[in-house]
Amino acid sequence: MEVSITRSLRPAIFLDRDGTVSEEVGYVNHVSRFRLLPRTAAAIRQINQSGLLAVLVTNQAGVARGYFKESLVRQVHQRLQELLAAGGARLDGIYYCPHHPRAGKPPYRLECNCRKPKPGMIEAASRDLDIDVSRSFMVGDKHSDIIFAHSVGVPGVLVKTGYGLGEIEQWSADWSDEPDKIALDLLDAVEWILDRQESDDRSDDR
Repeated sequence: MEVSITRSLRPAIFLDRDGTVSEEVGYVNHVSRFRLLPRTAAAIRQINQSGLLAVLVTNQAGVARGYFKESLVRQVHQRLQELLAAGGARLDGIYYCPHHPRAGKPPYRLECNCRKPKPGMIEAASRDLDIDVSRSFMVGDKHSDIIFAHSVGVPGVLVKTGYGLGEIEQWSADWSDEPDKIALDLLDAVEWILDRQESDDRSDDR
C-alpha cells in the first residue's frame, strides 16, 4: 500500500549577498575581505524565528572572469554561515551563479539560466526547499534585484546599503519598475516583510 505524503510549502526571503548581507567591497577574492553588515545576523535571526526560509541568491561572475576560483566562493559562504551562527542565525540555502555570458572560458562562459535576473536560482531553491514562491520576497541593493524579483512574481525590497543609496539618488527618476519598499538595511527590510506577511495572513483568515 502506497502512502501519499504531502509536503507543505513555506515562503522564503531571497537575499542578495554583496551590499545586502555583506559589505560591498568589489570582488571578494579572499575570505578576509568578506564582512557582514552590522545588522545582518539580527535580520536573518528574525527570519529564522518567523518560520520563513532565508535563502541567498547571488551572482558571482568573478569566477567566469578569472578573478577567483569557484572553490573560494564556497569558502566565503562557509565563513558566512560561521559568522551568522555566532549571531544565532543561519541561511537555509545558498545559491550562486559563477557564469557570465561573454567573459571567461567554458564551462563558466555560458548563457545560463541561473544568472540573475534569470530565474534559475529561485527555481532550484523552490524545488530543493519546498518554497512557496507566490508568498516569498526578494531583498537586494540594486534596481536589477527589483526587476529580478518582479520577473518571478515576488515583491522586491531595495536596501540603501551597498549600491542602493547611489542607485536611488542617481537613477530612481528613470525607473519603470518601482521597488515595493525602500529600506534602510536588511533588518529594516525584514521587519517590513514580516509585518506585511502577518497582515496578509490575517486578511486570508477573514
